[in-house]
Amino acid sequence: MRSRQDPLETFSTFLQFEGDRASTWATDARLRRRMQKCLESASGSLNFWALYWLKIWQEKSDRGAVDHLTAYLQETCYWSAHKMLLNFAAVQYTLPDCFQVAIVKVEKILQNFNAQQGFNLQNYASAIFSSTIRDTLRQRQEVDICTNWALLRKVSQKRLVESLENAGLSAETIASYVLAWNCFKTLYVPTQATGTRKLPRPDDQTWTTIAHQYNKNREALLEATPTLIEKWLITCANAARNYLNPTLVSINTPKPGYDSGELLDDVPESPRESLIADLIAEEEIQERQAQRSNLNQVLETAIAQLDEELRSILRLYYAENCTQQQMATRLNIKQYTISRRLTKAKELLLKSLATWSQETLHISLTPALLQSMSAVLEDWLQTHYKNLEN
Repeated sequence: MRSRQDPLETFSTFLQFEGDRASTWATDARLRRRMQKCLESASGSLNFWALYWLKIWQEKSDRGAVDHLTAYLQETCYWSAHKMLLNFAAVQYTLPDCFQVAIVKVEKILQNFNAQQGFNLQNYASAIFSSTIRDTLRQRQEVDICTNWALLRKVSQKRLVESLENAGLSAETIASYVLAWNCFKTLYVPTQATGTRKLPRPDDQTWTTIAHQYNKNREALLEATPTLIEKWLITCANAARNYLNPTLVSINTPKPGYDSGELLDDVPESPRESLIADLIAEEEIQERQAQRSNLNQVLETAIAQLDEELRSILRLYYAENCTQQQMATRLNIKQYTISRRLTKAKELLLKSLATWSQETLHISLTPALLQSMSAVLEDWLQTHYKNLEN
């Protein structure tokens, strides 16, 4: 596998497999354009850009940022899968299988990663990828070599119910199966160590006892014979096996019934570069422009409602860049009075801005948000009065 070197490729390409080996890097055009635009305005190491996209995702819930970071962690995931497979001698999972098992954990990794603790994202992700693959392989080995009866004794009721729900069974059927399973666990006492994976089928007398106990406790549930109970429990074991050890099908698998072509060929193209994406982007731009226009109107109205002295102070401070001492001289007011009234004017404008945000944007105000709004207001005042002078 060829290693990627530059940020543009690292944050916009994804590993492609041929059979059991990595073959090439496929470029996502949307991610490449976005990354290229960022590189035109800034430069930095791979770690710099990883932390940049992480911050974008944390602050804006930007799905594109997750895609960039998923691209970034491709090699980390690959080597984690490669290393884990070396530690398991006999498994049916291939390298691409293990890669897919792990790479889906990227968003969970991002949720738990804290750069302020001094960790490197790649090292942190490598540990999570390895743990995920190891647990999956161990679980698969355990499920593969257990007999139905050993598996039923190992599985928890929570996992059993999840397995039966995943198989699409009704609530009433699941209730019958779970009661039968509880009777089985209570009454099937193996003569060999219960920790073994090769527990044999219960004898006929045990099945009769299990059925009797089930029918005694069934209340409104379906009555069952020993043969039916055994059939139910085999269904439970198969459901648990399929749930705990799902079959992975590669999207590169040949399409059944066709001489050529892969399942990947039937996956529709991503609509992210379609007209729909353009319309959504345009709508977002229009919405931001409308909000900006409303913000201007709200603050201009708020300024107009201030008394003449406060408006003069704002004009001198932001339009003419006067110091507080210069304003005190021109307005014949003490300097400390200028300071208090400038603060009062800003507070009144901030109150108007906060009220508008609550009523229009439905934002819940917090101290941190008010501080952010104060910075926005300061920037707006400087721009507003500069434009008035021009």
